[in-house]
Amino acid sequence: MKCSVFIATSVDGYIATIDGGVEWLDESGNSDVDMGEQSDMGFNSFIGSVDCMIIGRHCMEKLASFNLTPEQWPYGNIRIIALSNSVKQVPNSLKGRVELYSGDISALISELENDGFKHAYIDGGSTITSFLQEKLINEITITQVPILLGDGKPLFGVMSQQTKLKNAQATAFANDFVQVKYEVDYL
Repeated sequence: MKCSVFIATSVDGYIATIDGGVEWLDESGNSDVDMGEQSDMGFNSFIGSVDCMIIGRHCMEKLASFNLTPEQWPYGNIRIIALSNSVKQVPNSLKGRVELYSGDISALISELENDGFKHAYIDGGSTITSFLQEKLINEITITQVPILLGDGKPLFGVMSQQTKLKNAQATAFANDFVQVKYEVDYL
């Protein structure tokens, strides 16, 4: 099964402020430019390529806090699984949209493959790091937002091995965001 990351960071590598805030994503860059066909910076094409999504508990809680209406829901009907060993119930705003999983992530990927799933979207800093540790991520797309947060929650946690990224494809957008897509090559 292919596992991909599609995430935004500050230029200094943070995915959220210390308190989990992500408002800076909408407040950064040049909002006065016409983005034309690139207005979503590739997200809709990416989300159209996946058939399931695996997120961490913190990511699930942040998603729940948005209280998205069905019209605002960006993930269509893809299966979304949140990893948690401590949370036993999905927040009310995500009931029917997200399911919980506690256990080995390699076993989860095998189960999803056996169920016919082909491409998983992996989201959340700790979750991404865990998947990299297990050598399960195939590609990473990072969109750098033109802001320096100075501190916050980093995209990557401590890893026990180096991981090589190759075949970079970079896109600079008119709003000053820069996106780089890599293939992952485990050493």
